[in-house]
Parts: sequence; structure tokens; C-alpha cells
Amino acid sequence: MQDYFDREKNIEKTRNLVGFVPFQKASGDLYSSLGFKCGLEVHQQLLTAKKLFCRCPAGLYFQPDDFEAEVIRHMRPTLSELGEYDGTALMEFKTKKRVIYRIRKETTCTYEIDDTPPFKVNLEALDIAAEIACLLKTNIVGELHITRKQYLDGSIPTGFQRTAIVGIEGSIPLKNKEVRIIQLSLEEDSCREVSDFRHDRIFTTDRLGMPLVETVTYPDLLNPLEVVEAGQYIRFLTRSTGRVRTGIGATRQDVNVSITGGTRVELKGVPKISLFPWLVHNEAFRQKALLEIRKILLEKFKGKETWRLTSCNFDPERLNLPRSHTRAYGKEPLSARAVRLPGFEGMLSFFTSPGKSFSDELSDRLKVVAGLEKPNIMHSEDGVFCENKDAKDFLLSKLGSKKGDALLVFWGPEEDMETALETIDERCLLLFDGIPNETRKGLPDGTTIFERVLPGPDRMYPDTDSAPIPIERSYVEKIESNLPVSVNERFSQLDAWGAPQDVRTYILRKNLMPLLQKLNLTYGADPKFLSCLSGHYIKNLEGKSGKNFPWLRLFEIFEYMESESVEFEKIRDVAKILIENPNMEIDSLFSLAGFVKRQRDEVLSMIPELRKNFSRIRKSEKEDAEKRWLMGKLKSFALGNIPLGELYGEIIL
Repeated sequence: MQDYFDREKNIEKTRNLVGFVPFQKASGDLYSSLGFKCGLEVHQQLLTAKKLFCRCPAGLYFQPDDFEAEVIRHMRPTLSELGEYDGTALMEFKTKKRVIYRIRKETTCTYEIDDTPPFKVNLEALDIAAEIACLLKTNIVGELHITRKQYLDGSIPTGFQRTAIVGIEGSIPLKNKEVRIIQLSLEEDSCREVSDFRHDRIFTTDRLGMPLVETVTYPDLLNPLEVVEAGQYIRFLTRSTGRVRTGIGATRQDVNVSITGGTRVELKGVPKISLFPWLVHNEAFRQKALLEIRKILLEKFKGKETWRLTSCNFDPERLNLPRSHTRAYGKEPLSARAVRLPGFEGMLSFFTSPGKSFSDELSDRLKVVAGLEKPNIMHSEDGVFCENKDAKDFLLSKLGSKKGDALLVFWGPEEDMETALETIDERCLLLFDGIPNETRKGLPDGTTIFERVLPGPDRMYPDTDSAPIPIERSYVEKIESNLPVSVNERFSQLDAWGAPQDVRTYILRKNLMPLLQKLNLTYGADPKFLSCLSGHYIKNLEGKSGKNFPWLRLFEIFEYMESESVEFEKIRDVAKILIENPNMEIDSLFSLAGFVKRQRDEVLSMIPELRKNFSRIRKSEKEDAEKRWLMGKLKSFALGNIPLGELYGEIIL
């Protein structure tokens, strides 16, 4: 091995080999050349009073440290009916995790901890799911069958999630294509994760069992913008019912990405649609990088059978580790291992995503599987390790490393060393196959980290505790007869209103169209004015105050303005007071907003005297100076009493 490895040069070289370009500079042809395909799994909580299979309240949350009891469990793999172990189950078993559930009696009963059979399914939740299934144009099943879906990360105490398919084979329209829907399912939500440190994973159970629907699309999305468009459409569609929860965590998306030569990788629990483009773009190139590494390794070795790492123990004191690298283990005695990776020179610093290389893939797995907190590795393509020449030379000699090899070291409690070594060996061998099936977690910077092995296809089986529920045609017809307006129709309606493009997402996300339409029809308020009021002004008020606007009170305000002949423009000042004082009386709102009732002629009669004043104090020679000055002086008197456009017309006469 050479004494010095130019990491930055290798990253740049491999980045060019992969052909990476930032998302902002990518063209549509790029994704076609990659063979990019993507599908969505959108999980949306439903607005019900109770949970899905028990009668605990839904939507009642508590702080992670506010709990009355803890239940501790350990996940163990069991053989399936075919006599096989699920890969995810085996991986979770390796982690030696203690799964800790924090509970409060207000939100948790014996059903959630698997001591009581399920209650009958929440029919309110079924009604909402059926409505969404109809909006997705799926075929509603004739009989609802509750099944169990294995959940082996500890987020459900039973180890499985109860779920039922409500509709199959539907579609949603995008601008230039239709995206096929595989199915819509009704299922119970999982626990909220509090922390995952070393071998302890902590959850709260307040969210556990809440009803949600999962919408699954086919992999019909062929570029990042289509992924965003589909995500937004499904979001708007579910919210159009007015029967789903909103806010942080109420909607979570899993994004499945693949490219030519690879396999499906699931990006789990993406909280924001705005992250989609960067996540799927970077994931596509991460997969491309792994395929390039595979190609290089297969040129050096005939296959994974001819490749084998070697390792040795050594005293971790040789590494002179800083406190930041060992703080997670407290006063536990530490061990260290060095690993020789034959023919891997250049692989550890091989570019995979912006700011990441293949060594991060190894580090991620050591954190998840072996419980070694980061930073947990050093290697021969890492400048910090290479500076420790004594330790490096000692380990190279001890392992018999040759030119073209790579050296990696890791440390931690002795009980985790064997699992860590197996994890490194397994991940390196997977390089010979290309892209491993896995679930990854999206990060705010648009990159991802390993979360777990992707569950196998046989993770679902019948729930013997729940009887099938027949779904009559008359029930479906009743649902279909009362569906909300489709999202596409809402787009057309906003076009007809002349609503600016930048207000539409907010209006549809908040499901404001029925309210705005009613204000338009009842009070004759201009729909373009209403769309700008909501999507510009009130959105800005919410952003600045951090509070939700009390939308239903707009009807009281418009009723008052109509009865008192107040012009609608005054509503901006009133809205500013209302968001801070949502329960204030209408008269007080208008008073605090500075509204004084004046006749039109009274306002206009001020113009001649103001003109005289301006002529005495005038400093600007600009042609419109007088008009702007007069509007500024008269605006507070005119708002609510005379339309500002009409006032301006009188000024320019």
C-alpha cells in the first residue's frame, strides 16, 4: 500500500466516473439514461375520535418524558410457514436491541401491548378510507380482510401491523400522464421513536394504533418532478375530504427508487414533499456509484467467492482516539479491530452522494447493526488515520497488506466486535451483487443513511383474530354519491378565478376551496381577491405568528362587512388582529383594526384640502408624487368605506 492516498482526488475522479451532476443542473434525458423509476407509498393519518382496533382516543399526544410506565421487549426471529427466516428479522436480532415503550393510560390499553385481542375495526375510519379509495378511482373490495404485516424494527409491540386492503387498481392524473395506483389500505399507525442509542431503542405509544391509509403507486414516476407532482396530488386529494389529520407527522411518504441494473431501495418516512427531488436524485446516483464499484471489483475478482477479508485485534490505545470518538461508551473497556480489504484501494473514498463515500455505508451499518455510535471507523483513505503513521504501519505489517488493498479499523465494547466484523464483511460482499435491497432514511441535506434490510415479500399473513367484513355495493354507492370535488376540477376552478400559481399549493393543502367558494357565492367576494388573501396575506400571518388562522370566523367577518357596508379590503387589517385574538368579538376586531364608518363623500371631500397641503410641501418632481402622497394620506380613512381602486380614480381626475 502507498504511504499517502489522495482522498479528495479520488472523490473527484469517482464522482466524474459516476457522472454525477447536481439536481439543479439535471435534464430529463439524464433520468432516462439512468433508467430511473420511482413509486410512492403515502401514509395519511385519519381524523377519527378513536384508534383503529381499540377505543383509546386518537390524536392525543404527550411529551417523550411524560409517561407513567415502561414496557421492555426483545425482538426475536421465528421461522415462517415455509421454514425460512426473514432477512429483516435476522438483522434486527443481531442488533441485540432492548425496545422500550413509554406509555400513559390515557392513550394506551392492553390491546397496544398485545395482551388483548383487537376490537372490531373503527367504522368511521373505514368510511374515510373508502371515500379516499373512491377518489383514487380504485375498485373497492367486496370483503375486507384484516391481515398482519410484519414490523420488526420494534415500532409495534406485537411485531406486526394490522392492515386491510380497501381498494385496488386505481389512478391519478398528472399534467402529462396518469399514474397507476396499486392499492389503498387501511392500517394502524406505529409508535413514535424517541431515541436509538447503542442497544436501546425508545418509543412512545400515543400514536400507536391511530388509523391511517396507505396509498401505493406503481413505479410510473420517471423523474423527480413527477415524484413531487404525484405526492402533491395525493396530498391534496386526501385533504379534500376534510377528514384527515394535518401537521408534523400526520403525513409520511416512503419513496421507492431504482435504476437500470439495480433493485428497489425504499427511502422511509420522508416528512416533506419538498425533499423529494434531492432525495431521489441523489439516491439514483448512489445506486449508479454502487454499480460502478461492482464493475471495478468484478474486473479484479472472479466473484465474491474469491474475495475474503482478514482481521486482527489490537490495542485501541495505538489509535490515540479523541474523547469524541469514545464518549458513547462511558467507562466501558474498549477493544479494536483492524480489517484488511483485498483490492479495495480507492473503494472507501469512492463517491456515492454529495459529501459521502462508500466508507459511510460501512459506518452507517455499524451504527445500526452493531450499535457502534459514530464516529466508529478510520481507514487508509482517511487523512486523520494516515497521519498516525506508527499505528498504520504496525497494522499493515500485522495483516500482511499488499499494494491495492485497503485498511479499516473500528472500536467499541468487546461484545459488539464480532457483530461489527460480520457487518463489514457482509456489506463488502454485497458490493459484488451491486445494490442491496434496503430501507434508508432521508436526511434534510438530500442524502440518505442505512436504516434496515428491506423486508421480504412474504411478510403478510391473515389475522385470525379478525373476521372478514362484507362491503355491500349499496355502501360504495352511498360513498360515491357524496365525494368532494376532484383535485383536477379544483385546479381548473383556480385557473378560472385567475388565482396566482404561488397560492395554489397553500389553498389545496389547507383544503380552503370549499370555504372560499362559499364566501364567493354568499357575499359576492371576488375569488381572485379571496385566493390572494388566503395564499399570500394570511399564509404570511401564519408564518410570522406561528399560529393557525381561525378560518371559520371569516363568515362572521364577511357577514358584518355586508351588513355594515364595509368594503372587503378592510379584512386584511382585521385578519391581523384576529390571528392573535381568535375569540374576540367582531365589533372589537374592527375597532382595533382602526375602522371608523365614514360616508363615501366624506372621504372624497378631503382631497381638495390635501392637494393644497401637498403643493406647499412638495419636494419631489416626479409626475406621480402627488397621487402616491394622497393615497397614503387617505388610505386609513378609505379602507372599508370606499374601494381603493375607486379612490385612486377620483384622485387622478
